[in-house]
Amino acid sequence: MSDPKQKSRVQFNKLQKRLRHSVGDAIADYNMIENGDKVMFVYQVARFLYAVGYPDEFTETAPVDFELIAVNLDQKQPGFPEHVLPAYLKSLGVPYHIIEKDTYSVVKRVIPEGNTTCGLCSRLRRGTLYGYAEANNVTKIALGHHRDDILETFFLNIFYGGKLKAMRPSY
Repeated sequence: MSDPKQKSRVQFNKLQKRLRHSVGDAIADYNMIENGDKVMFVYQVARFLYAVGYPDEFTETAPVDFELIAVNLDQKQPGFPEHVLPAYLKSLGVPYHIIEKDTYSVVKRVIPEGNTTCGLCSRLRRGTLYGYAEANNVTKIALGHHRDDILETFFLNIFYGGKLKAMRPSY
C-alpha cells in the first residue's frame, strides 16, 4: 500500500473499530445504555461519536436499540457565536436541540464582580439540562466528563465548600 491517503484511511478505520469496540465494552460492562434508552449528549460527546462512526456504524451495530440527541445550552453570553454549533452538528448529521436560557444575566446579578462564577453557572446549566431531559423523556445523559473533571469538582468542594463530595455518576 504505497498511497499515503489509502494508508491513512486504513489506519483511521482500525482506530475507529478499536474505539467502537472499547465503547461497546464499557456500555455493556456498566449498563450505560440499555434497550429503548433515549440518550442526550453535549457537543464534546458528538465529536467523539463522529470519530467512532456515528450514526451509521455506532448505532447500527449496537446490540441494543437506542436513540441519541445532542443538546446544547445557549446561556446568552455576550459574543457567543450561536451559529457555529448548529452548523457543525448539521454537518455531522446529528439530531440536536438548542436550549436558550439567559443564565448569564442571573450569574452576573448574583455573583459580585471579581468573584468566581463557576459554581452557580454550572448548577444553573446542569439544572436546565436535567429539566430538559425530564420534559423530553430522556433516560440517560452523557455530559462528557472525565476523571479530571471529577477530581477538580472533588477538590473544589473540599477547599471551597468544606465538603467531601464529587459529581454523582448517575442520577
